[in-house]
Amino acid sequence: MIPRLLQRYQQEVVPALQEKLGRKNPLSLPRLEKIVINMGVGAAITEKKYLEEAAEALAHIAGQKPVITQARKSVAGFRVRKGMPIGCMVTLRRHRMYEFLDRLISLALPRVRDFRGLNPRAFDGHGNYSLGLSEQLVFPELNPDRYSRSQGMHITLVVTGSSDEESREMLRGLGMPFRPE
Repeated sequence: MIPRLLQRYQQEVVPALQEKLGRKNPLSLPRLEKIVINMGVGAAITEKKYLEEAAEALAHIAGQKPVITQARKSVAGFRVRKGMPIGCMVTLRRHRMYEFLDRLISLALPRVRDFRGLNPRAFDGHGNYSLGLSEQLVFPELNPDRYSRSQGMHITLVVTGSSDEESREMLRGLGMPFRPE
């Protein structure tokens, strides 16, 4: 079964991008390579239970088991030692990536309080887009009674485009709700 957003990309976005960018080869057009979701759990230093709770929530959101990330270096001011578990992340590719992006666009982002659209300038110069959510409970698959702490996350969309403009057009075609500039 092909995800709805992948079908939309193949049938609507690719022909529109070919016409707009003036390219005939569809492989030269920007496309999603992967989506990386990262949760930094600072409270995991004192309470291990918070990291386990965040990893469980991320597994429900992404549909696959997250990897526990460890501190790269020691920081005395934060009481962090090298090798301590301080977060979790998951990398989505192929069908799971498109299904997650569809849920993010159609279900989660409209549930964000005071949502006026995504920042259209949050690109990194290579065509990749990053956004942050302040709490994970905007995803409907999570039961609010089960998770006591509000935990945020960073979502990075890695695009195989050469410029930010091409990637912005591709994401607009997929339905990303960018606010007007």
